Amino acid sequence: MFTLTSVTDPGVCRDLWERYIPQEHITDQWEVRECFREAFGSELLFLHVTEDNEPVGLLPLCYVPEQDYYAYFPGEHWQGKTWLERNRLPVRDADIARALLDWCEERRMGYHLRYLLPDDRLQKGGPLVDEIGYLFRPADFDYNMDRYFDGFSRKSIKSILKEVRVFEARGLEYRLDDFSDFDLLVAMNRERFGQTSYFADPRFTDGMEKLTDLMQARGWLRMVTVLVEGRAAAVDMGCLYNGTLTLLAGGTGSDFRGIAKVINLYHMRRACEERLEEVDFLCGDFLWKPMFHLHPRPLYQLSNRPDLIHKG
Repeated sequence: MFTLTSVTDPGVCRDLWERYIPQEHITDQWEVRECFREAFGSELLFLHVTEDNEPVGLLPLCYVPEQDYYAYFPGEHWQGKTWLERNRLPVRDADIARALLDWCEERRMGYHLRYLLPDDRLQKGGPLVDEIGYLFRPADFDYNMDRYFDGFSRKSIKSILKEVRVFEARGLEYRLDDFSDFDLLVAMNRERFGQTSYFADPRFTDGMEKLTDLMQARGWLRMVTVLVEGRAAAVDMGCLYNGTLTLLAGGTGSDFRGIAKVINLYHMRRACEERLEEVDFLCGDFLWKPMFHLHPRPLYQLSNRPDLIHKG
């Protein structure tokens, strides 16, 4: 017989998280998510299911007061949507998943769970595609960029590399791991996107600053700044963990049209040289991702809020 317990104590929630969630990706780390929960002040609500005193399922939630629903822990959001990806619903089977969601329904709790990893146990419940994430997998090209370029039409790759050469002719340099460039990244991102920037919300900026400090302390942080004629043209911040480089945020200068291609190719080339497992460019409706032939990976959503469902 199932027993469902609701937990709000942060220490107990952390114990449950670390018991259920395999530490495979940067977003599997409790400390990473806690950076954002602290910044947003989200209230924890972990739903834990046992059967005959054996743990069989967990639904880690946080309340989002602006929209009056429960989101996947840590409850951070940008433009009304949660942001952290590769969320998991660690349950033994589909029946446990249904029991957890039914508990929410019975209490008239709105829930909106985004960016869930593919899981055959959930397909019977019919989760919808949320958004498409994009990966670069160096092993698919034998860690060789020339083989990667072979997948492009001659006209397409010629055009891309021509843009790169224009910047090279102007004096192209890379500044690595100057962590003070985080402020430059934030300034560039705000200048480019204005109120739609991640960093327009001071809570999100606070969460990213906390995350940056954590990654630097753990040796996971990567900062890459592209210089053209000695001027900063683009900055990217990433996290290297367990063979995956996850690119978390970036900014480009308005005077350097096309520089994003340069920095993205840099990440891919370096990933081949270091024989990384993958580079995660995350979700986002950016045309360059399919144009660069990145590997698409759908992420899913479970929601009882039709007004919030994203049609992926």
